[in-house]
Amino acid sequence: MSQKDSLIIFDTTLRDGEQSPGASMNKEEKVRIAKALEKLRVNVIEAGFPAASPGDFESVAAVAAQVKDSTVCGLARALDRDIDAAGEALKAANSARIHTFIATSPIHMEKKLRMSSDQVVEHAVHAITRARRYTDDVEFSPEDAGRSELDFLCRVIEAAIDAGAGTINVPDTVGYNLPDRFGSLIHSLIERIPNSDKAIFSVHCHNDLGLAVANSLAAVSNGARQVECTINGLGERAGNAALEEIVMAVRTRQDLFDCQVNHLDTTQILNCSRLVSSITGFPVQPNKAIVGANAFAHESGIHQDGVIKHRETYEIMRAEDVGWNANRMVLGKHSGRNAFSQRLAELDYHFESDAELNKAFARFKELADKKHEIYDDDLQTLISETALTNYEGPIELITSRVISETGEMPSAKVVLNVNGEEKNAQAEGSGPVDAAYNAIEQIVSSNCHLQLYSVNNVTDGTDSQGEVSVRLEKAGNIITGQGADTDIVIASVKAYINALNRMMNAAIRTHPQVHNV
Repeated sequence: MSQKDSLIIFDTTLRDGEQSPGASMNKEEKVRIAKALEKLRVNVIEAGFPAASPGDFESVAAVAAQVKDSTVCGLARALDRDIDAAGEALKAANSARIHTFIATSPIHMEKKLRMSSDQVVEHAVHAITRARRYTDDVEFSPEDAGRSELDFLCRVIEAAIDAGAGTINVPDTVGYNLPDRFGSLIHSLIERIPNSDKAIFSVHCHNDLGLAVANSLAAVSNGARQVECTINGLGERAGNAALEEIVMAVRTRQDLFDCQVNHLDTTQILNCSRLVSSITGFPVQPNKAIVGANAFAHESGIHQDGVIKHRETYEIMRAEDVGWNANRMVLGKHSGRNAFSQRLAELDYHFESDAELNKAFARFKELADKKHEIYDDDLQTLISETALTNYEGPIELITSRVISETGEMPSAKVVLNVNGEEKNAQAEGSGPVDAAYNAIEQIVSSNCHLQLYSVNNVTDGTDSQGEVSVRLEKAGNIITGQGADTDIVIASVKAYINALNRMMNAAIRTHPQVHNV
């Protein structure tokens, strides 16, 4: 049996994943996720879109400087200024890649780009040539390839490979394809393009029809050797192909795939999933494959009996292989600072100063007084909470008092520090959280629209922390805020204030699929 190819895992959680409404991450959060992805041993980390904003440029540069073992990639439209921004942001990377793209479907070329097919080919070749001034590792994507004409797709890809693109990514940008059609497309491109053997073919599938993983796997079966995916399937609209599902499908069905992903440390999958969920405020649904709380749970008596007798009767994977049951160290109120910092180091979080460690440890002790046993999930949430309190903003919670009584209208009194001035308000609402939010609005008058309010328990038990996510919209800007506490109302107030502070400091970002020429 010949040795199998290695499937390249290209993670775009920090770029496409961040395009989920409200999922913006700051520089420090991006670096934390990038380090976790590096520990997972993904091949390529797409760190962002450097030309989008100064903040994006700084984030990509920070990831490039911190990550040593994975290739760090920056996205760029087929524009000189984008290519140059990506090249500059990636200067510190041990291994750098520039990923440039231009749309190739008739509707995009006519309605968005207003270019002829000849002009699109010319722009693609020029962008790749310019990118190679900065790195020999250049990836090219014909945007909306799934709706592009096959003959033209072959033409532009052949030209891109001739220009020096070593990776050709075929995106299903709008999630329009079905597995058999998409697999056939990849097969046709590899067969028909004369120089296809000089490039690695990649796919980037969106989940609008719930088929991102299926389409990606069909492409792998037809010769694709790189998959672009995200942790938890995070991404624009309905999301992207989920990394954890792609990886474990290929690993589990080695009888069908002629490639392998043995280079990944899959025991880090669950940790990455929880970290991304904690930072973005997007909870993982319990029945989510691989990383959902119920992924390896068995309710049925028949299933339980079968698993007890022989695990493989109802489990096709070992829970331990993706990180379940591997992080059960319990800390409590008697745990010292050394045990606390050591466990966080094992979770790949390192403090930059003693002052930062002391602040986090103080919060840990506060939590330990409320909650008897503190698990890794609690620690992840605590670190995210500490980062939130470090987030500079004009609004700070001083006290919150709510009254909720059967048969009576709930009321809340909130005291805030706003730009150094103490202000308070009292309001009623349909519930204690609504009352608290009404009181906050009496003080700040933000005129924000609350789009989402979500509560998720961090661990089991009635003493669990509640992790609250809120999504606010104002003038087209969408921001997510987070808060955690064993008191759900306090967690809700923290989340709302965090979102307001982020909204007031929101940076203007250029959407990478707005192609200005």
